[in-house]
Amino acid sequence: MSRSIDYYFSTASPWAFLGLSTFLAVARQHEARVEFIPVGLGELFSETGGLPLAKRHPVRQRYRLLELQRWRAAREMEFTIWPAFWPFRSGFTDRLIIAAMKAGHEVAPLIGRFGAAVWQREENLGDPDTLAAILAELDLPGELMAAADSPEIVAAYAANEERAVAADVFGSPAYVLDGEVFWGQDRIDMLDAALSSGRAPYRP
Repeated sequence: MSRSIDYYFSTASPWAFLGLSTFLAVARQHEARVEFIPVGLGELFSETGGLPLAKRHPVRQRYRLLELQRWRAAREMEFTIWPAFWPFRSGFTDRLIIAAMKAGHEVAPLIGRFGAAVWQREENLGDPDTLAAILAELDLPGELMAAADSPEIVAAYAANEERAVAADVFGSPAYVLDGEVFWGQDRIDMLDAALSSGRAPYRP
């Protein structure tokens, strides 16, 4: 029987982009279904005791820069540590993904394209014209732009945050398999092992 992975992420997260291709490859290998669940990191951090980057101690901020360089090399990816248009209004791009899902579209290509826009192409995802061009590039309807601000999608985005907290998720990316949380793209190997072994999920 096919297994399911709840994938919590934000388009603002460099770690989500660094791990995306590897994670999707693992899911395909195991024929696992992926449920994409965009979450607002500001709200999630506030609820679970995390801090936004600018409020973290400089020691933590410097270590983050080391890790980004290490994982850029480990993943053999083109990746800009300080892109020109980051941070940006990621709540809107997160909601665009939800709107695309609600409309029945496959969203993995859109998620990957948003990540490439920020961390590789240095495109401005805060610019509506840039977003509209990306949607057109992927043959997605421009009407998704308006849908992303609709009450239905705004409510769905808020519900995702509540769902994340209920699932013990506190950051991006997080992969939840049978209720067991794997936080961070550096845990994909452990997720892979859990899928391969078929073991019972670990519990707190």
